[in-house]
Amino acid sequence: MSKEILVPNIGDFDDVEVIEVLVSVGDTIAAEDSLISVESDKASMEIPSPEAGVVKEIKVKLGDRVSEGSLLLILEPADDAAASKEKKEDSKAEASTPEASKPAASALPPKPTAPASKVSPTAKINEDSFSKAYATPSVRKFARELGVDLGLVDGSGRKGRITKEDVQGFVKRALSQPATSGGLGVAPMPEIDFSQWGEIESKPLTKINKLTGQFLHRNWVTVPHVTQFDEADITDMEAFRKELGADYKEQGIRITPLVFMMKAVVSALKKLPRFNSSLDAAGENLILKSYYNVGIAVDTPDGLVVPVVRDVDRKSIVDLAVELGEISIKARDKRLKPSDMQGGCITISSLGGIGGTQFTPIVNAPEVAILGVSRSKIQPVWNGKEFEPRLMLPLSLSYDHRVIDGADGARFTKFLSRVLSDTRRLLL
Repeated sequence: MSKEILVPNIGDFDDVEVIEVLVSVGDTIAAEDSLISVESDKASMEIPSPEAGVVKEIKVKLGDRVSEGSLLLILEPADDAAASKEKKEDSKAEASTPEASKPAASALPPKPTAPASKVSPTAKINEDSFSKAYATPSVRKFARELGVDLGLVDGSGRKGRITKEDVQGFVKRALSQPATSGGLGVAPMPEIDFSQWGEIESKPLTKINKLTGQFLHRNWVTVPHVTQFDEADITDMEAFRKELGADYKEQGIRITPLVFMMKAVVSALKKLPRFNSSLDAAGENLILKSYYNVGIAVDTPDGLVVPVVRDVDRKSIVDLAVELGEISIKARDKRLKPSDMQGGCITISSLGGIGGTQFTPIVNAPEVAILGVSRSKIQPVWNGKEFEPRLMLPLSLSYDHRVIDGADGARFTKFLSRVLSDTRRLLL
């Protein structure tokens, strides 16, 4: 007779969310096989089956909340004899395969050795980062079987949880990379005991730090960078910004220089559409985009993130100011979803609030350009008759030299400077 399988006593896990259903209708399961994964605010765990049998009905789905006594599924029990018989039949089947009927290995000629240059598609597991990765026990087991370090995998599940599909995708991407024997030919960094010179403290990098580091390192070594430096006279823009900011202050809307830069960058993308493109994976075709999404680099306590503001060309200065404030809060509160950081056409990295004169930003591939903005300052500018004080904004444009040549790089910053110097051009 069919039997109802209920959630057993799972300790402090009460009214917890189902984040993974590990069986399907028709599956034959053994006792202690995992049925579902649940997650509380502090941890996740798998709930096993109390006995063997065949799954007839599943009574829960992803997102449901369960507690002790909740109905999980309907199981048609299998007695021990049937289970034992099945195991014996499986053993006989394996013994009767052509593989089992082959002569002993010692009687066969030696097999040719695999080429020494073949590289493993997965990285060596770092136990510290693996243990801190956000994944269920079943996904951890799956990753270990494949030799995948979960610390290197970006999760697409709820709250950034790593799924089985994320692990599979990581392996597929690794296998698609061309095998090399020497890499860049750079000697590894030596291991140094820094404590020999004094007291030290070892502090692990955050997951964002590690992922950002890997991403930027890949971009730096695979994208041929060129950086074009320029300046924009934003004296009039800043006066207008302050006037506009006063109008919206009571509504709690903060008008920053960044929203003007976003609109100006979109104008430049329309003027020079090659900047609004990406190379395909093979590097043989240029994909031109008809949408205008701008990534904004945001500094958070855990590291750098780049949320994307979509359809900047269709939004007003005030609309952008409101949205920019919202995404900045989400970024610092760790509430950004992976989809919030995808689909950008170009990125703006503004360090004006911190300081500095100029810097070389790294292209946020597959984008082909990134604009760096430093702190503006008053400088004497010759107007044809005399020097007058003007507020000058340093610009640093890094671009992929496979797509953008130097002449277009200079044209982009020149056009951007003109638009920022006279905000009326944003209407054109």
